[in-house]
Order: sequence, then C-alpha cells, then structure tokens
Amino acid sequence: MTGADPHDDRPTSPAPDAEPGPGPEGTEGPDASDGPGAAHGPRAGGDPGDGGTDASRDACGPGAADGAGGPGAGAAGADGPGGPGGAGAGGAAGPGGVAGTDGGGPGADGAPRIPLPRASVEDGGQPLPGTRPAPPPAPLVLDHHVLKSLLGAWALAACSPEETAAVEEHLGDCGGCADEALRLRAAVGLLHPPESLDLDPGLRTRVLQGCLDRRPPRIPVPPWATPYDAETARLDALLQDIGDDEWDAPVRLRWFERDEETSRRTTVAGVIAHLLSVDGLVGVALGLDDPLADLTDPDEPSPARRTEAYWRASRLPPSRTIRAPWRDQTHALVRTVGFTGGTSGGLGVSYGDFVLPLRDAMLDRAFECWVHAEDIAEAVDYPYEPPAPRHLHEMIDLAARMLPVALAARRQVGLSGPAPARHLVAAGTPGRSLRLEIEGLGGGEWLIPLDSPGAIGSADHEVAHVALDGVEFCRLAAGHVTPQEAAAGQVGDRDAIRDVLHAAASLSRM
Repeated sequence: MTGADPHDDRPTSPAPDAEPGPGPEGTEGPDASDGPGAAHGPRAGGDPGDGGTDASRDACGPGAADGAGGPGAGAAGADGPGGPGGAGAGGAAGPGGVAGTDGGGPGADGAPRIPLPRASVEDGGQPLPGTRPAPPPAPLVLDHHVLKSLLGAWALAACSPEETAAVEEHLGDCGGCADEALRLRAAVGLLHPPESLDLDPGLRTRVLQGCLDRRPPRIPVPPWATPYDAETARLDALLQDIGDDEWDAPVRLRWFERDEETSRRTTVAGVIAHLLSVDGLVGVALGLDDPLADLTDPDEPSPARRTEAYWRASRLPPSRTIRAPWRDQTHALVRTVGFTGGTSGGLGVSYGDFVLPLRDAMLDRAFECWVHAEDIAEAVDYPYEPPAPRHLHEMIDLAARMLPVALAARRQVGLSGPAPARHLVAAGTPGRSLRLEIEGLGGGEWLIPLDSPGAIGSADHEVAHVALDGVEFCRLAAGHVTPQEAAAGQVGDRDAIRDVLHAAASLSRM
C-alpha cells in the first residue's frame, strides 16, 4: 500500500496477506467480508459485471439488509480493508466513509436515482386553488323613496336578488311600506287567481247548448238522456288521455251487500267491460243487439252475473280494445232514445231483482258511469270533477226516490227494525218522514217516507233531519263510504236516521 495516493478515491483490492488495520477508535477493524458494513451488490464505483474479488459481493452482514454501515465498514479503503477510508457498497457510510449507491439512495453526485413521489395538494393541508368562497356582494344602500318605488316590482317577484334583500330588510323597519307591500301582494293574487288546467266539466254542455240554440237538432236527445250522454263523453275523454300501460292499472270496485262492504278487484279495461255489460240491459230493452247474447241467460239479467260472464269468456284480460265497442254502444243508446222522440221514457228495463223505467235507467247508467270514471281516475292519478250541477241534482233525485223501496226491502229481510206505527200507512197518505237536505251544487230537500213505499212524505210528520253534501251522498249511495263515515248533520230520531243512511248504502251494487 506504499506509494498509494492518499487523495485517490477509487477503491482498491485488498492485499492477500494484509493484516486488518486499526479501527477509527484505535481498535482492530473487522474483516470486510464479515463486518457489519458489508453489503450485497456491486462495489461502489465498480462494474457489476467485473470479475474482481470484493468481499461485499458475498457478505451477509447486518448492513446488507439495513443499509447502515458500521464503524470501519467498507469493501476496501484507501488505507486497507476495514480502514477509516472504506466505503460501504449498499449502506450509509460509516465514520470517515462514503455513502453507498445501491437501490434508490443518492448516487455519487448526491442526487437520488429514482425521484421520490410528489406530495399531493390534498395531503398538504393547504386549501385547493379556486375553492375559497367568493365574498358576499355588498348590500345595496338605497333611499327610502327608491325602496318604496320598488314595492310594485317586489310584489310581482321582478326584483333582482340584491333589490329583494334590500326591500325586505326595509319592510322590517318601515311600517308604512310594509302595509303597502301587503296590499300590493293581495292585488297580485287577484290578478293571477289559481286555476285548474282541466276543462270545466260544464263546458261541453254549454257549448252544445249554444250550438243547439242557434240551430235546433233534427233529432233532439231527451232531457232525461242528457246526463248519460254527458258522462259517457267525459269518461271517453279520460280514456283517450291515458296510456296503453294504464289500462292494466288495478281498480277495486266497491259496494255494500247486507250492510257489509264488498269489493272486486279488476283493471281499468275490466271496468269498461263492466259498463259495457250492464249498459247492454238498456240496449236489450230498446231492441238493440246484446253484446253478451251468447254468454248469459236472458232470464237472469243480473248486472253482476253479466259482468262475471264477460270476464270469464274473455280469452285474454280486457285491454284498450274494449273502448271502441263500449263507445259504439253508448252512441247507439243515445241515438235510439232520440229516435223515439222521448216517448219511450216509461219503457221498463229489468235489472233482475227490480225494474226501472227507461228514463230512470238512463240516469242510473249516468250515475254509475261517473262513479266508475272516478274509480279509473283515482287508479291512474287523473283529476276528475263531479257532473254538472243540474245532472247531479237529477241523480240525487233518483236515489232519494229509491230510498223508500230500499227501506221496505231491508225491513223485509230483518236489516231494519219494524215501523213503530201500529198499522201500515195507506198508499197516497202522509206518514212518518225524514227530511233529507243535500247541500252544495245540485242540492235540494226531499221528504223520505219511512213506513211505506207508497206513503207520501209530509213535513207535518217529520221525525228526523239529515244534512249531507251532494257529492258525499252520491258516494254513500255508490258504496264508496260507509254510513258511519258519512259526514252528516243529524237531528231527531236516531233509528230513522240510521235506517235511511244504511238504505242509501244498499243502493250500491257491482
């Protein structure tokens, strides 16, 4: 080792018989192959592929895994193996050594071979660029007369957000402007009253009436058939607006049997099939073809049996195609009663258990058409209004006229108590009566005889008074509300009131 340049940093191979030199503290240095500074890999500054012997190539000391050189670690120092000038091949330099260049550590020039990962902005705890909230706009400072002039625009919601904030802040401090703002808001409400987007149910009737006043029809429709004509047209307009999938929407038909609620599940198309089946009874009475002639027994013209027979006979559930035959039948009925000149009103229409005159049967069909149209509208979430007031009045009048017969039928089967009179009231004579007061559009008052269907209602023999809304009474007669749920004002004989309300519910049927 004599003659070596003390400033030469290049590693040198140890002499074969070199003795270990003293350590940095004056202690004997360990052999490079066994020392803690030994490391795997190429020599510092050497070629990985050269065949030189380097103790660090085969060393397995602790410094190889940890990369930390111990005192005196090195492959070959300038002053001998393990001397103070040695450099670790894979670890940090010991005292007096040079850091190794293995892995991602710094090279000979001090720069890392592999760049370290860049820190994310989110990890630095600093706010992201552009996320600082914008400062709120400075409030407007306006004079009193300017703010007062903005009250009209504020009432119409025509002010900018800044002006709106300034006006509303001013209204909290100025009582005169606050009163003026309230008056302007009320005036705006009068200028834009809320209106439904649906057409007035009486619009069709008024338009037709105006047309007929100017040019009378050659074949007029009898007045008692007009409600049926109007309600079928309204239902057809509803059916025209619904989509194909809504024809399969579930609908539950509801009615009362022997004071018990009864229901039947079907679809929108099934309801129209039901109307087609029952309207056919009126067609049969008028001599028209029966759409269920091959499915039902003509000697048993029950609405429920006809409907069930039609549903059973259909190979597929009723669909949108049922609309065309139903509408054709309604047109045929109205046209036929028009051809009779109104003289067929007394013709009997059999419903199986009872018979109604044709004029009352057409009202009954108009009533059922409206009730089931509401069922359909509820199933498809469609707004639907009650009939025109004069048509509603005629339907209520029919139900009121049928109540004495319903009371007698309930009394015969034991659903109502016997009449307190000692003898039956003769037909055409006054007897105990209940005053039925119907409020709202289409309302009126009726005196219902309680003891006999042939008796005459009399105010002198009034024992009870019931008040109901017109639409509520119709829903009670349709079986859509129970007698207990009917919002009725009641005065007088409680038993008579209960019997009449239950009799009204018994008018319902499938």
